[in-house]
Amino acid sequence: MPLIVENVLLSSRQNILLAIATPHVLWIGIGCKRGTPRELIESAITEVFQKNHLAIVAIAGIATIDRKVDEIGLIEFCCDRNLPLITYPAEILRTVCVPNPSDIVAEVGTPSVAEAAALYAAKLSHAKALMRPSVSHQLLIPKQIFQGVVTVAVAILETEQDK
Repeated sequence: MPLIVENVLLSSRQNILLAIATPHVLWIGIGCKRGTPRELIESAITEVFQKNHLAIVAIAGIATIDRKVDEIGLIEFCCDRNLPLITYPAEILRTVCVPNPSDIVAEVGTPSVAEAAALYAAKLSHAKALMRPSVSHQLLIPKQIFQGVVTVAVAILETEQDK
């Protein structure tokens, strides 16, 4: 997995910085209403990450349904954070087993967007990581609905040592 380095100030008295390597292991699945602004998407993700004590720097990418490929708020968020935006057709998402299917999103051809997209993206990342022993994926945070407009779910890649 690629690593990034974040600088953390250890003490206000000392100008010592500690470099922490954080792997990109979290895939965020997003569902949102058409025209949702970047700021609202960012607020939803930030709230979910803060509430669950997750590091934003661990995000591997954003995944959603292919109908959102031109969703400006998602594109802007991903560009601002230098994250990939991966989209999947409903035909693929509806094959993913999720804990919280919805009749509301079923109108787009799948009972899940956020959870299914997060899990599928993590599954593909898991497949790419198969050359590394003991790597798995799972839904870490089930779908969270933010202001009735944005749905966020988080899947994680884990190694045996992470468990």
